[in-house]
Amino acid sequence: MTGGAGFIGSHLVERLVAGGASVTVLDDLKSGPPRNLAAVLDRVEVVRGDVTTTLVDPGFVAGFDVVFHLAANPYIPPSVDDPLFDFELNLGTTLRLLEALRAAPRGPRLVFTSSAAVYGNPRRLPIREDDPTVPISPYGVSKLAAERYVAVYADLYDLTCSSVRLFSVYGPRQRKQVVYDLLDRLHADPERLEVYGDGTQERDFVFVGDVADAMVAVADRAPGRGEAINVASGTSTSIAALVGELSGAMGVHPELVWSGSVRPGDAQNWSVDTAALNALPFAAAVPLADGLRATLAWYEADRREG
Repeated sequence: MTGGAGFIGSHLVERLVAGGASVTVLDDLKSGPPRNLAAVLDRVEVVRGDVTTTLVDPGFVAGFDVVFHLAANPYIPPSVDDPLFDFELNLGTTLRLLEALRAAPRGPRLVFTSSAAVYGNPRRLPIREDDPTVPISPYGVSKLAAERYVAVYADLYDLTCSSVRLFSVYGPRQRKQVVYDLLDRLHADPERLEVYGDGTQERDFVFVGDVADAMVAVADRAPGRGEAINVASGTSTSIAALVGELSGAMGVHPELVWSGSVRPGDAQNWSVDTAALNALPFAAAVPLADGLRATLAWYEADRREG
C-alpha cells in the first residue's frame, strides 16, 4: 500500500490487518506520522521510501495480490498554489506504478484512490459515475488524468484495476479539511465561528472507517476493468447542519459569521448516487452524528497528547 501511514491509509491498514491480510506499507512518513500505525506496527512491514523511486521496480510490486495506491497530494488548496507539485505527486506516481504493474510477471490488482473533485460543479444531482467530469481545480484534473491512465492500462495491458472516487472523508487522524478545521476553530474560540460560504453548501460526509471497508469491498468484488466507483455515505449534509452537529457535540453555541465566499477550486453542492458501490454489495454504516463523536474524542485525546 502506498501512503499507508496517512489518514485514510492507516485506517485501511488496520482494516486489512484485522481481516488477516499481510500488509506492506510504502510511505515517506512526511505527511503521515508513524504513530498513525501504532496499533498495528508490529504486524505490518513498513518500507520508508519515496514512491517516485521505489515504484519503478517491478520486482517490488510483483509479490502482492492487491496494491492500494493512496500516496498523493490529498487536498485541493496546494494544487491551486502549486499545480506542478500536484501533477508530479498525483499523476506522475500513478503512471510509474502502472508501468511497474505492467512489467511485473503477475500484475496484482490495483485500487487507485481518486476524488469527487473530478466532477467539479456537477451538472446534475445526485452525481453518478457516468456524469460529465469537468474538474475546476488542478487537483481534480490530476486525479481525472490518473483515472484515465488506470482505465487505459486495464484495457491495453489486461491489468486488473479500479478507481474509487472519494467524497468528503472525515474521521480520526485527519488534521485538515472541513471537520478538523471546524473543531480547531471551535476549540480556539467557542463564542464566535467564521465559516466559508453561506451555510447552504452541501457535502456527502463519509466516515473513514466506512471508506476503508468500501476499498476492501472494491478490491474483493469490483470487476477491475478500469471502472471508477463513487465512495460516499449516500446522505448529503449542509455546512450549516454540520456546524450545528459539531457545536452540539462540543457543548458550545457560537455566533456564526458566514463569509459568503468559497475557496478557489471548491465545488458548491454534492449529493451522490452510490448504486455502483451498493451493488458490490456495500453500504456505509456509520451515521454522521456517531462519526463526529468519534472524531471529537480523537481530537481531544490528540490535543492532550500534544
